[in-house]
Amino acid sequence: MTAVVRAEGLTKYYGRRRGLEDLDLEIRPGEIFGYLGPNGAGKTTTIRLVLDVIRPTRGQVHVLGAPSRDPSVRARIGYLPGELALEGREKAGDYPRFLGKARGGVPPGRIEALAERLDADLGVPMGRLSKGNRQKVGLIQAFMHEPELLILDEPTSGLDPLMQQEFLAMVREVRASGRTVLMSSHVLAEVEDVSDRVGIVRAGRLVAVEDVSALREKAVRRVELHFDAPVPPEAFHGLPGVRDLRVEGASVRGTVDGRPDALIKAAAKFTVVHLASAPPDLEEIFLTYYSDEGRHDDRQDAP
Repeated sequence: MTAVVRAEGLTKYYGRRRGLEDLDLEIRPGEIFGYLGPNGAGKTTTIRLVLDVIRPTRGQVHVLGAPSRDPSVRARIGYLPGELALEGREKAGDYPRFLGKARGGVPPGRIEALAERLDADLGVPMGRLSKGNRQKVGLIQAFMHEPELLILDEPTSGLDPLMQQEFLAMVREVRASGRTVLMSSHVLAEVEDVSDRVGIVRAGRLVAVEDVSALREKAVRRVELHFDAPVPPEAFHGLPGVRDLRVEGASVRGTVDGRPDALIKAAAKFTVVHLASAPPDLEEIFLTYYSDEGRHDDRQDAP
C-alpha cells in the first residue's frame, strides 16, 4: 500500500539553525496522523516541506505517490495554515469560492453547507473577521473540495468548544471515507481523541511514532489504594514499574509505568477497600518524552 506521505532523511536548516533533521516518516492511507510538539519543534517546517513551500537542505518527501514538488498533487490536498491571513473589504465567502474555481470547482452548495455546519458568517468583510471566524473560513476552504489528504496546522485555534467538537466530527468523517489527515497540534486532548497514530517531534527531531493505544499502554498512570488497616511500607518497596511511592498508614500512592501488575499483586496480600487509577493521557506521555533531557541530542548547530 503506497504511503500518502513518505519522508526519507528530510532535513531543513535555516542558516546554522536546525528546523528539522533526518525525518523518516510514513503516513498511511485512511489514517489520522497526529503530529505533536511545542512551538518551534519542527511541526510547521515539516508541513511546509511536504507542501513544497520550502525546499529541503537534504532528503526527500513524496506525497500521494509523487515528489512533493509535482504540481499535479496540489489540487488533491486540503491545507489549513497555522496563521491564515485574510484582509480586505471582500466578503469572507469570496475567498473559498475563488479557491474553489482555481481548484476546478467544488460540489454545488458545499461551501454553504460547511458554513452552516461551522456557524460561519460568510457575509462579513474579510478584514473584519474575528480569529474564530477566520479559522472557520480556513476550515471551509480546506475541506470543501474533499481532498485525498488534509493537512491541518493547529486547526482548532480560536474555535469555541462546541465548534471544536464539530471539527473533530468532520475529521472522523474524512477518515471514514478512506481519506487521510495530518493534524499538527499542541492541543493534546484533540489529537488523542481522533488520531490513529501520533508522531512526537522535539527540537527538530522525530522522537517517537506510535499507535495511540500503544502509547497509552506504556504511559504513566497515578494509582491510589486504600486498605482496611495500615500496611507495612516494605511490602511495596522495589516493585518493578512503580515510582514516587508513598505508604502512609492504610493508603498507598504512586506512579506506575505501563502495566500495574506488580502493584496489584502486592496489594492483593491485604484487604483493599478502595482503588483509584487516573487513566493515562497523551499529555503525560508527551511530557515524559520532553522531560528526558539526556535521551536525544538537542544541539542546534549544523554539522
